[in-house]
Amino acid sequence: MKVEKFNPEINKVYFIESHTLIHILSGKGSIQVDFKNYFDWQEKAIFLEKGQYIKFLSGDFTVRRIEFSNDSKFHDPEVRVLFKHLISLGYIDLLECGDCETFLSESVLADNSADIIDISSKQWFWQNPFQASKEEYQVIFDTKAIIDKEYANQLTTNDLVSLINDRGYNAQALVKNKVGLSVKNLMSSKRHKESLKEVAFTDKTIQEISYDLGFKDDAYFNRVFKTTVGQTPKEFRANFDFQNRDLFTQDLLELLSKYHTQERALGFYADKMNVSIKTLSKKVQSKMNISLGQLIRLELINTAKLMILDNESITSISNRLGFEEPNHFSRFFKHYSGQTPTDFKLKKYNS
Repeated sequence: MKVEKFNPEINKVYFIESHTLIHILSGKGSIQVDFKNYFDWQEKAIFLEKGQYIKFLSGDFTVRRIEFSNDSKFHDPEVRVLFKHLISLGYIDLLECGDCETFLSESVLADNSADIIDISSKQWFWQNPFQASKEEYQVIFDTKAIIDKEYANQLTTNDLVSLINDRGYNAQALVKNKVGLSVKNLMSSKRHKESLKEVAFTDKTIQEISYDLGFKDDAYFNRVFKTTVGQTPKEFRANFDFQNRDLFTQDLLELLSKYHTQERALGFYADKMNVSIKTLSKKVQSKMNISLGQLIRLELINTAKLMILDNESITSISNRLGFEEPNHFSRFFKHYSGQTPTDFKLKKYNS
């Protein structure tokens, strides 16, 4: 097990070379994993597998990275649930797992990776994100394993299902019912994600990429890509700007970090970025897959959480964040975080 504490560079792509746990110790902002941005990462242990990547979209993070060397451990069907992500980012909520938080806080330097993996696996099944039995989960993740292996082959849904050990279940119906996506949609999602990686991180021609992913021709691949992403592969490659690391995202997030407690008007940020509101909004949506308004609200929520945990009063937080009344802030916080400020604080300190 390799353990490293570091301050990641803003907007740099960190490729995952082995099964890895990311524990964000401090900092405020957002992260990106496999082209999806995540803004509610606080108090979570994030599990990533080889082939994924992570970017830190703010410059004040301190991160603990734990790389696991015992590959055989991850063939355990109860462990793979941590790493084989079905819809979104795999994580353990440390607010609900005192044993996980204790291990990461006190014991992580000990060379015993099995402990945190076993604890986290048990916690994942306890969290039960898809409300399924363990046997049902095995069918679902068997399906995921086949998709990860066969995504570049143009298999029909029937071809795919025939490869799955359904253990007496109807795999198609089970996946649809528990995950909310059909087997066909999961396959398309995997192929789409891999196409993004090929376009963003390689210098292959679009024709080569389309061939490698099993498309009949590059024109068809271009049409599918643009329909899904809203940009052609060449436009996406230029906008992602992997090698040069476009400073647009960094500049905008630095502005938000500096001004979000006083300024919420889109026009203010457009002026600072020297573009129109329409241009800024379009560019934010294209590069970050989120609206500018959502970014501002998320900055406010993250700042408010830190203030609550510092035992500031609701009145003080309300004033500092520019709300007219404390009850206005409380309604805002509950609407966008799903819990009242008091409930958030109690959950943290009772975990």
